[in-house]
Amino acid sequence: MEHVRLGRTGLQVSKLCLGTMTFGLQCDEVASFSILDRAAEGGIDFLDTADAYPLGGDTGTAGRTEEIIGRWLKGKRDRFIVATKCFGQMGPAPFDGGNSRKHIMSAVDASLRRLQTDYIDLYQLHSFDPLTPIDESLGALDDLVRMGKVRYIGCSNFLTYRLVRAIGRSETLGLARFDSVQPRYNLLFRQIEREMLPFCEEEGVGVIPYNPIAGGLLSGKHVRNAAPTEGTRFTLGTASKNYQDRYWHDREFDTVENLQKVADDAGLPLVTMAVAWVLAQQAITAPIIGASRPDQLDASLAAAETTLAPDVLQRLDELTHDYRMGDAAR
Repeated sequence: MEHVRLGRTGLQVSKLCLGTMTFGLQCDEVASFSILDRAAEGGIDFLDTADAYPLGGDTGTAGRTEEIIGRWLKGKRDRFIVATKCFGQMGPAPFDGGNSRKHIMSAVDASLRRLQTDYIDLYQLHSFDPLTPIDESLGALDDLVRMGKVRYIGCSNFLTYRLVRAIGRSETLGLARFDSVQPRYNLLFRQIEREMLPFCEEEGVGVIPYNPIAGGLLSGKHVRNAAPTEGTRFTLGTASKNYQDRYWHDREFDTVENLQKVADDAGLPLVTMAVAWVLAQQAITAPIIGASRPDQLDASLAAAETTLAPDVLQRLDELTHDYRMGDAAR
C-alpha cells in the first residue's frame, strides 16, 4: 500500500483509511476484528473512528467502537495511525457534547481510556459547534498537542468558510492548526470541488473524505423499487433517515445505473471504480473505506492499485458533473 503525506505534515499514512463506524452495531466484535485484520493485511495502517460511534446508535452505545479498536490494538498500537473525533452527545447533560473546552478535555481522556493508548495521532472536531467560539475550541486542541495527548488536529463536516476561518484564527493566535478535514465526497456528492478542495490543495490541508461509495449505494446492490435492505446504513437506527435523505432518490438510482455501465465497460467492480475516482482527484489524501464484513473490503482495497483511464474519467465527470452543484441541480 502506497503511503502519502497528511497535508503539509511529515506524517505518512496509507492512501486508504479504514472507517470503523460499523463496529459495535452493524457488526459485532468478532466481525470487527476480522475487518481490522483484513485491512491490515491489505496494507492499511490508518484507522478512523469517533467517540460517538457506532453509527446509528445513541448515548447508550456511544464509545463502543473505540473500545473494540482499543482491544484489537493491544500489542500493535505503534504500527497504526489512529484518528478519532469528538463533538457528539456522550451523555445527558448539555456539556456532554459540542466543542467547548470542557467537553474537548473530558472527551479526549475518555477516548484515550477506551482506545487503551496514551496518545491519539489525529484528533478531530466531528462537526462545527455554533454555540462555542472557534478560538475556544482551537485553544483546547492546542493545549492537547502541547500536552502530548494529541499529535495532529483536524476537523470533519466543516463548511469551507468555517475551515478557512478556523485556520486563519489558529495562524493569528499562534495555535496548532487543522492539518486535515474530513468531508463527504463521492461521485454523487461533488460540492467540495468548488471551494474546499482548491483551498486544501493551496494551503496544504489533508483531505480524508468519507462515504466514497455513498453509504453503499455505489455498490450497485440496492434496488430502487424495493425497501432498503435490513442491516445497511439505509435502515440503521438513528442514521437511516440521514442516509435515505442523502441518496435514496430516483435521480441517484438513475446515475448508479449509468455508472455501472461505465464500470462494466472498464472491466471493474463499481465499488473499485468509485473509490479509484475519489483517489484520482487532486488534494485527496486518503478516502475512508468501510465494511460490515471482511470480504466487502476487497473491492475498495483494489482501488489503491487501480488507475482509471482518461476516457473513463471523462465519462464519469460527464455523468456526475451536476452533482458539483448539490441539491439545487436535482
